[in-house]
Amino acid sequence: MTSEDLSWESHKVAEICASAPNALATGPFGSAIGSRFFRDSGIPVIRGNNLRADPEVRLSEEGLVFLDPEKAAEFERSTVKCGDLIFTCWGTINQIGLLDGSARYPAYVISNKQMKLTTNPQRASTEFLYYLFSAPVMQHQILQGAIGSSVPGFNLARLRSIELRLPSIREQRRIAAAIADADSLTRGLRRLIAKTRAIKQGMMQELLTGKTRLPGFANEWRDLKVASASHLKARIGWQGLTAAEYRSSGHYRLVGGTDFKEGRVNWSKTPFVDKWRFDQDQSIQLKPDDVLLTKDGTIGKVAFVDDLPGPATLNSGVFVIRPRQAAYHPRFLYQLLRSRVFDEFVAALSAGSTINHLYQRDLVTLNLQMPSDLSEQEAIARVLQDTDDEILILERRLTSARAIKQGMMQELLTGRTRLPMQED
Repeated sequence: MTSEDLSWESHKVAEICASAPNALATGPFGSAIGSRFFRDSGIPVIRGNNLRADPEVRLSEEGLVFLDPEKAAEFERSTVKCGDLIFTCWGTINQIGLLDGSARYPAYVISNKQMKLTTNPQRASTEFLYYLFSAPVMQHQILQGAIGSSVPGFNLARLRSIELRLPSIREQRRIAAAIADADSLTRGLRRLIAKTRAIKQGMMQELLTGKTRLPGFANEWRDLKVASASHLKARIGWQGLTAAEYRSSGHYRLVGGTDFKEGRVNWSKTPFVDKWRFDQDQSIQLKPDDVLLTKDGTIGKVAFVDDLPGPATLNSGVFVIRPRQAAYHPRFLYQLLRSRVFDEFVAALSAGSTINHLYQRDLVTLNLQMPSDLSEQEAIARVLQDTDDEILILERRLTSARAIKQGMMQELLTGRTRLPMQED
């Protein structure tokens, strides 16, 4: 390892720019590139919605607008190409983008709310800088350097003056490659989660409507009037419960709609109440296999009570639904309430109004088709639950992969941990 490889040196952004006159530039003045010039094809324009405060999304090409090539030629200094970094300079100023080999177009024009940086490849790796500017320390530095009060800004002068500690270009490239490998893992997991969710939606559409039957089942399906076939309870008139009674710890949990996460109760977030509040209403004391449905605020959110870490009662704004005399399997109803069938029911209720409350009388009109055989209901629910469990495992892997990547960035981008040198 040479002395050059060992040392990290300080450089201002202005010192690592390419020698080209437009290596640092802002987008054209707003009116010059106004919406009246937008077309359906041509040279794409990068606007604020194409940059995200998410280092896993280098550039979003959703919702791109275009300029005629003749018009785009007027903004040569604002043209960005592969290898250029893009910064938001107005509004959400901590967003950064990178045009890499995955970009669909050879060149883009940035709008008036962006800046571009073309680096000198002998001094700085744009991949390394992309991760460096995405790191929390640099994000904080950008936000601290904001100008303006109501709408924050970050201009070229401030970008030029930012001081960076950089290793040799060889080490920058190795660090960027290592973090890019971690990025590939997280992106792959995100795609796999999205694919599995799409598969689950297709399965729901087939299995919950009877279009596709599981092997071994052939009995007819029947209509179920959910309200008459269920014990449907909620906290009556809030029963005087106020937020002042919430406790950060205790024995008796209080479950509200804001505690629902991915169809389950997030028990780590629920507040607690005193015993007398729990004892106040036995009908809303939760049990395993309860189906929960929000009736206030964001109506129609659903959760299933798989297990109870301890005694729990309902906050206002949530129904608990239980079958009467084994009228249906609760897991099957839970899956139905998460399906398009129930979404359409809620949409029909709110059509032409600003509905923000689901009344018990509304559910009287809810009729659902389901197998007459409870064992078929259970089998369908289990198949769908297995897919939910697979998604949950993938999401946990994604969370773990992101944590590992953040740790790598913290260590490698600061020089606290060095990668072993490779022989040329």
